Amino acid sequence: MTANIHASCVSLNNKGILIIGASGLGKSDLCLRLIMERGARLVADDRVDLRNVEGQIVASAPEVLRGLLEVRGLGIIKQPFVPETPVHLIVKLVNSYNEVERLPDPFFYELEGARISQISLWAFEPSAVLKVVAAMTLL
Repeated sequence: MTANIHASCVSLNNKGILIIGASGLGKSDLCLRLIMERGARLVADDRVDLRNVEGQIVASAPEVLRGLLEVRGLGIIKQPFVPETPVHLIVKLVNSYNEVERLPDPFFYELEGARISQISLWAFEPSAVLKVVAAMTLL
C-alpha cells in the first residue's frame, strides 16, 4: 500500500529524514539547508510517497516532482536526488521556538505498522540542522 502525504524528505548517509508540518513552516527550507550544509540528497519536496517494505517505511517522490525543490524567493530549482530512501527519522515542524519541549520524552510515530523516532523542531532556529544531525546519530 502506498500513501501520498504533504511532507518533504531528504537522505543523509542513506537514512531518510521525513519532514512534516503545515504549509509555510519551513519544510523545503530545512531540506535546502540539510542539502547545502550537510550534503543530504533530495528525495521529495511537498509530496512524498510512502510504502511499507518488509516493516520499513520507504519514501520516494511522485514522478512529476522528482528532483524539484521549491525555494521561497528563488522558485522551483532542480536538485540531484535519490529515487527512494528508508525513513529513519521524522521531524515535525512547529510554529515557534516556544512550542519545542525542552526535555521531551522519546516519541515514536506509528506509520503503516512501522515505528519511527520523531522529534519536534522550529525550522528557522539557527541550530535546526545541527539538531536533525544529532537526532540521526542519537535516536
